[in-house]
Amino acid sequence: MMQRLNKSITHAVDRPVKVMQFGEGNFLRAFVDYIFDVTNEKTDFNGGVVIVKPIEFGNLDRFHDQECQYTLQLRGYENGQPKEITRQITSVVDAVAAIEDYEKFMEYGTSETLRFIVSNTTEAGIVFDATDDFNACPPKTYPGKLTKLLFERYKKFNGAADKGLILLPCELIADNGIELKKCIMQFIDLWKLEDGFKTWVNECCSFCPTLVDRIVPGYPREDAEALCKEWGYEDQLIDRAETFGLWVVEADTNITLDQLKKELPFEEAGLNVVFTKDHHPYKERKVRILNGSHTSFVLASFLAGNNIVRESMDDPTIRQYMEETLYNEVIPTLSLSKEDCEEFTKAVIDRFLNPFVKHQLLDISLNSVSKWEARCLPSFLGYVNKFNKLPKYLTFSIAALMSFYTSQTEAEFNGGIVLQGDRNGEKYNIRDDKAVLDFFKENSAKSAAEFTHAYLSNTAFFGGEDLTKVAGLEEAITNYIEDIRNRGMRAVVTDLVNA
Repeated sequence: MMQRLNKSITHAVDRPVKVMQFGEGNFLRAFVDYIFDVTNEKTDFNGGVVIVKPIEFGNLDRFHDQECQYTLQLRGYENGQPKEITRQITSVVDAVAAIEDYEKFMEYGTSETLRFIVSNTTEAGIVFDATDDFNACPPKTYPGKLTKLLFERYKKFNGAADKGLILLPCELIADNGIELKKCIMQFIDLWKLEDGFKTWVNECCSFCPTLVDRIVPGYPREDAEALCKEWGYEDQLIDRAETFGLWVVEADTNITLDQLKKELPFEEAGLNVVFTKDHHPYKERKVRILNGSHTSFVLASFLAGNNIVRESMDDPTIRQYMEETLYNEVIPTLSLSKEDCEEFTKAVIDRFLNPFVKHQLLDISLNSVSKWEARCLPSFLGYVNKFNKLPKYLTFSIAALMSFYTSQTEAEFNGGIVLQGDRNGEKYNIRDDKAVLDFFKENSAKSAAEFTHAYLSNTAFFGGEDLTKVAGLEEAITNYIEDIRNRGMRAVVTDLVNA
């Protein structure tokens, strides 16, 4: 029987806890804990991470069995070649349950060495709930737990300015640091905590909005047994992710960029971390290049016969469609420099070429109507306003979306209702909100002109915009829809890229 991974195998160094991490999931372990692990190796940071399980569900037995040691495997495609990195992560020094082991959780929260708090409590985690109770040990919400932890820390150190913390939330919500601070301020008022504490939080703690980017498939169930045999030890916590990773950290008003870079020497460690005074341009770049390219090409690619992203990239017609969309129509509308955006685009293309990730186009297709509004509409309108003409591929992506959503057939799926589309005799599920599906069921069988007018004039789909008012758009979409109906997606998209 193989020995289970532990500190005797990894030769982990004892380090003071500088980082408290709310969340024990695959993403934070493959992203944040990896970043601190590399930073420990390559700089004098010398900081350990304590993982906190913030909810009642689950347990930390696997972490304790392995002394919080685990193996991370990064797999990607860089510079035309597959790339793999296998690393034993030793940055995590302990794992505690906030509910079941409250006293130990609070002991870490009020320790001399603690400086940073990282979190990924899902989009629903950063919420204010007026029913939360300060006297609970701990309060039920994440911001409630954090408010009480900060209050206990404030009391222990008598409001010392240098005992304030730097908070780095990784939740995928807009301005996550700002929203987290708002919740804490609401709890301070709700619980009538002293003014000195409110001032200490306001002036001595930094709430830094961040943007995170890494695909993390997580535990490799199919390969785990073979990997453990190869490594010579048992590991129940194996984590897998792509090689690409980006963390954008915005300095708030309580800390300068130079201070942040000094305290978090990620750049010195050679990591892809950007410190900035404004993270919004980087978010715009990610949403409109990475996410926007998905939304603009996958529906056409699926109807043209492909099933996964990598297959789409191996299809010369679809790849040309995707690349020309990004380089010619999206990048010219972004606020970061052309060089910066082109470098990011090259990384995105490498990620799409990753042979280790089988990203299903139908998974990406979920809720495409609202995704197109958020990810593609700003580029589309930005292009029209800048060049006073229609962007060829972004325009066509609307027709591709409408064609993908064309159906009058309802079906049950996972306890809900979907529409069923038809790809050359093969049924596929169209998943979206009921109002969206009802619209397509009612309108997609109409003539191309009627269908197009109904869709483009539906302001609920375009953030209040009536796209029939964009010169030439209605006619262009009508023509594309008719052509796709008559000749099929493959023939039309081939002509599009060759035109």
